[in-house]
Parts: sequence; C-alpha cells; structure tokens
Amino acid sequence: MLIKLIIVSVLLVSCSEMTMPKLPTFTAHKMEINQGNMVTPEMRHKLKLGMTRLQVQAILGTPLVNDVFHANRWDYVYRLEKKAKLLEEQRMTLYFEGEFLTRIDDGNMPVLPIVVVPVSVEPPVGAN
Repeated sequence: MLIKLIIVSVLLVSCSEMTMPKLPTFTAHKMEINQGNMVTPEMRHKLKLGMTRLQVQAILGTPLVNDVFHANRWDYVYRLEKKAKLLEEQRMTLYFEGEFLTRIDDGNMPVLPIVVVPVSVEPPVGAN
C-alpha cells in the first residue's frame, strides 16, 4: 500500500509545473516624503498685496521658514520625494512691511489656467 501511495504521489508531482522558486530580494523601503507647505494655484491666486499677516496665514498656513533675523520675510517651501527621487519642488517667498504684504516672489509656482468663456454672437434683431 505504501509503495502505491509513493508512486501515485510521484506521478502527480510530475504532472505539475515545476519551476525554480524565486528567491526573495531585499531592498530598503523608501517612503514617499512630503515636506513643507504645498501651495496650490488657487491658494496663490487668493493672495493680494496689502493683505495682513493673519490673512496670509489663513490662506497659506504657517510658513515653513520664519527666520528670526528676517522677520519681514516668510518662506513657503514644498518638496515631494518618492523612492529618493525629487518629483516636485515649490518655493515661494513673501515680504512684509510692518503687518502688510508688499511683495510676492513665486518663481516656479504653477499658475491658474486661463478659463475661456465662449461668447455667442447673435445677429441684431431684424437682420437676416
């Protein structure tokens, strides 16, 4: 009985697909890293010169860099890294005089797309 069981087992195994098992590969886990304040084009569009610090902070949040030696300058920096590769980087600097926003330096910020509204032209009344 034992011999029959061994023969049947060998025959069944020979019918199955035999491949070499893949050895596991070990790599370091690399996380997606978001750092800083992401400023969307909509948020940038809401900024206006003459706004107070509180109004700017309500729109953009607390600045990433608020330097004690440059109290009139707020830096908003954003970096997105995935698998140790830089995918996106934004940098925006706001300058204040006293409490009011006087200059915006947003060198590489994306702008809002221009929305084109189609205008229908109707012929004047009585024209054929």
